[in-house]
Amino acid sequence: MSVDYFYDMKNIILLVFLCCFACKDNSKKDSVKEGEGQVERSEKTINDVALTIYNFEELNPLLHVKDDNIHVINFWATWCVPCVKELPHFEKLRTEYASKNVQLLLVSLDFPNVYDSKLKPFILKHNIQSKVVALNDPDSETWISKISTTWSGTIPVTLIYNKDKRKFYETPFTYEELEAEVKTFLK
Repeated sequence: MSVDYFYDMKNIILLVFLCCFACKDNSKKDSVKEGEGQVERSEKTINDVALTIYNFEELNPLLHVKDDNIHVINFWATWCVPCVKELPHFEKLRTEYASKNVQLLLVSLDFPNVYDSKLKPFILKHNIQSKVVALNDPDSETWISKISTTWSGTIPVTLIYNKDKRKFYETPFTYEELEAEVKTFLK
């Protein structure tokens, strides 16, 4: 067997591991009511959902923008229960802090074969107004550590930064916790 075969198998095993075990649940967090803050979008179809797909090298500049904004970047997936549970908090933050130069980016780690069947319908169903992009880069062993050397590979994770400060969070948020962290960047 070739070295390439073992390398490919290692990546496949890593992706399966991430799918099965990467989603942490933190049951002590507040629950979010289904439908909270949603608006019906009966006219939209899956084809209307704009979804930019990046590999890590294309996404990386968005993780290091040097401007006057506070950037909140959440890595999530539709199959991750705690990720889905905290998404309304990010939407609320986007609405309440837009005038304070807070920019939100939701980076989906869903697999490419479900973009049309799961990710786009999820965005429509939950009326997600934040910018959503997909990261399609199977070499997670390389890019995870480039985002944070402390990242174990689980999701949800959030990166908050501005031109002076950068913090990485490997935990789901309640709205109050998320807002408190963002406020530390406003000072």
